Amino acid sequence: MDRRLRRLSVIEDGRELRRFPVGVGRPGWETPVGRFEVIELAVDPTWEHPATGRRIPPGPGNPLGSRWIGFHRDCRGRAGFNGKEHLVVKGCVSSGFHGTPQRDSVGRAVSHGCVRLLDEHVRELFDLVVLGTPVTVLP
Repeated sequence: MDRRLRRLSVIEDGRELRRFPVGVGRPGWETPVGRFEVIELAVDPTWEHPATGRRIPPGPGNPLGSRWIGFHRDCRGRAGFNGKEHLVVKGCVSSGFHGTPQRDSVGRAVSHGCVRLLDEHVRELFDLVVLGTPVTVLP
């Protein structure tokens, strides 16, 4: 995944199978860079606000869309301005690929570190990965 180009490429045996446009983390909440692997897979995930703990169940208003593919967990906590408010997150935060009901956010740097895809694209990606699939995020 290339943050600068805001593009996710699925590579198998050195060959690009698919390419998807993505949204990435906003300044101060950048998507982590490095080598990771898929550590979580969820269909119709429940979203939990990282600071308040408020939960949004699966459905059309869920910020994660219909699929969650987690690849990074950081338990040092985080703090920063998210464009609307200053958030302080205690405990673990996760980054991953997910769908979004905000289709216009794909292609922009707007998330809290996650990688947003159109929901139809994250469904396709979900079917291409398993736990342990390598994930490389370029700056």
